[in-house]
Amino acid sequence: MTATWTLTMINVVLVISLLQSCVCGEPKVPCFFICGDSLADNGNNNRLQTPSRGNYKPYGIDFPQGPTGRFTNGRTIVDILAELLGFENPIPCFANTRGYKNIVRGLNYASASAGLRDETGSHMGENVNLNKQLLNHKSTVKRITSILGLKQLSRQHLQKCLYSVGMGSNDYLMNYFQPKFYPTSKQYTLEQYASVRIEQYFQQIKTLYKYGARKVVLNGVGLVGCTPSSISTTNGSTCAENLNNAVQFFYQKLKSLVDQLNAKLTDAKFIYVDMFGISGSPSDLTAAGF
Repeated sequence: MTATWTLTMINVVLVISLLQSCVCGEPKVPCFFICGDSLADNGNNNRLQTPSRGNYKPYGIDFPQGPTGRFTNGRTIVDILAELLGFENPIPCFANTRGYKNIVRGLNYASASAGLRDETGSHMGENVNLNKQLLNHKSTVKRITSILGLKQLSRQHLQKCLYSVGMGSNDYLMNYFQPKFYPTSKQYTLEQYASVRIEQYFQQIKTLYKYGARKVVLNGVGLVGCTPSSISTTNGSTCAENLNNAVQFFYQKLKSLVDQLNAKLTDAKFIYVDMFGISGSPSDLTAAGF
């Protein structure tokens, strides 16, 4: 049996049902750390020089605190997961936690327009790419060690935490398919580009492992051709199939990467979430009214 755990829509429903049935008392994991892009950003971009911010209406119109920096009307996926895991409050964003001692429960480093590659999204201004998010986590680990008093206690604590990493879409939407700003589409074929990014991703996840992560969820890319900005390129009539086809090279290689990580780092568990499959086909989305 493959070491990769692929969560289909049915699997996700089952996992959520199980989590809902046991949310009581202390959280099911002691801490939850999040790396990602706009799908998980909950305020890290608010003070950056970029239009990629979600701290104004109509964002947050259904969120109790109003607009917070989340790129949605209400909660993000990681907010919902945190609740299902038993956390009383959403995991706070890194940007707002200086002097905040409850970081032992986890932090959210996600940044809209960010990617695996350092330059991704830079034409939109500032963002916190994955390498910078890892550096932010490194500083968090030092703070946790200071709070707990011993490096060994810090490492034992972090090894029990859940880590969610979801990036890669912007490396297409805000890099490869933006030839006016980036040379990547001239340097690589789509398959070569996927391979280069997977090699980089492998090193980045190993860095996260070095900082203590042992329970890591790697979220694949979804139907990027069905985002509003992508649909606008087809006159709003249909999904941009060239984009959906392009990301398939990456998500196929990501499955193999998770297998490699599980084989090489045997004291850790890496789980792959098939966001492409969960999204359904473009026809499914159309039938659902999107």
